[in-house]
Amino acid sequence: MPHRSTVERRRKPWRVPLNQVNHEPGPWVYRYLVLKLARLVIPLVARRHWAGQANVPQAGGLLVVANHISNFDPILLGEYLIYSGRWPRYLGKSEIWKVPVLGWVARKCEQIPVYRDTDQARDSLVHARRALERGKAVVIYPEGTITGDPDGWPMSGRRGAAQLALQTGVTVIPVAQVGANEILGQKELEWRRLFGGRRDVHIQAGPAVDLTAFRARVPDDGAAPKELLDEVTDHFLDTLTAMVADLRDEPPPVGRWDMRVGGRVDSSTH
Repeated sequence: MPHRSTVERRRKPWRVPLNQVNHEPGPWVYRYLVLKLARLVIPLVARRHWAGQANVPQAGGLLVVANHISNFDPILLGEYLIYSGRWPRYLGKSEIWKVPVLGWVARKCEQIPVYRDTDQARDSLVHARRALERGKAVVIYPEGTITGDPDGWPMSGRRGAAQLALQTGVTVIPVAQVGANEILGQKELEWRRLFGGRRDVHIQAGPAVDLTAFRARVPDDGAAPKELLDEVTDHFLDTLTAMVADLRDEPPPVGRWDMRVGGRVDSSTH
């Protein structure tokens, strides 16, 4: 069971009028979805427990690094961030943009497509960097995909989040979440779970990650070496793992799950 002592006890923030807590300009489609769809659907499947919203800066480029546990968690995390004052831009699989209606919504909400395993794969980071430089909030999962850890812990990561953080110098905040995988499954969609009643979902933002020491090691040409990117990635994942452990009120496992080997490995070897 998630640890309740860290969860803020105050008025339920998702019931506060959106225009009182979010003053950032956002696409009208995004606002409509939150007010008309999310507020109707989410209460049917989730009991929200939010904490740390004061750690979310209200303006300026913001990079949110979060653990990824389910196909459903972007919806829950998105609502949390919107009611924390920011309209998040996600990096998502380009296939979504080909789906009727869903692709139109993704474009209108200014989400960022990722063309995996193509020559355009790096373009997503370029678009994400431009959004950050324009003062937008961008969400990226350091793991790169839904965790493969059978127990739902953060697994080994990719370098995209670290690259954006070092290149832009924007504020980086970690957001940990547990429970979304109980609603629709983890990596595989489990529709039957939708009929299992409401599930407890905990989301908590931590204080900004201090990257001063890492940024001081970036060469003058701005091209951070892979070893440095790996260190920053591990720092993000260590931070998120500790936060998840706090929410779950249990110690994290030894090592981090690596999909390449199908098991946990010493994180220092990444």
